[in-house]
Amino acid sequence: MDNSSQPPPQPPSQQQSLEVVVGRIGKPHGVRGEVTIDVRTDEPERRFAVGARLRARPPRGAAFALDELTVGRTRWHQGVLLVTFEEFADRTAAEGARGVVLALDVPVDERPEDPEEFYDHQLEGLAVVDVDGRALGVVAGVVHGAQDLLRVRTPDGRDALVPFVSALVPEVDLAGGRVVVADRPGLVTPFPDEAADADAAAADADADEGRA
Repeated sequence: MDNSSQPPPQPPSQQQSLEVVVGRIGKPHGVRGEVTIDVRTDEPERRFAVGARLRARPPRGAAFALDELTVGRTRWHQGVLLVTFEEFADRTAAEGARGVVLALDVPVDERPEDPEEFYDHQLEGLAVVDVDGRALGVVAGVVHGAQDLLRVRTPDGRDALVPFVSALVPEVDLAGGRVVVADRPGLVTPFPDEAADADAAAADADADEGRA
């Protein structure tokens, strides 16, 4: 295939947009093509606005053939987001979309409407420091669940999970490229006895190498 007319891929630093996952289609609801959505965004009203076109990523081996879906109607029912896509005429079509992941492109410099919210890609790679400015590591990822957690990779290779709440993460400075964590023993910094055990294990390993 001749790719000479294709522009070269942009390095990440020059990309103008980034694909983000906003949800996954669950089971059908009713007989008119409505489906439940496993929401993967903090802004469902924004991402699932009527008329929004979402990229469709079916599970491996699925027969689902559509590349894009258009939001026709949304409503909440007992805390669950229900969406009717224009492409689904009935329950059979909706059933065939079960497990499809929904994504869209957002500008790399876009910010959530809530100034206290952040996209995962904005946090990943930020330096992590304590309230005195001492380096603790970098944000290696964000874990979503009942409570969002920052996964902090420390200089010695450990992963520490920090609840993403203001009491423990008082500052996120995107412009400065850092996150401030109110560290304490057992949060990012290990308890003294754990640190001593790790140092002893490292010393034993070094001694074993020296005898080998």
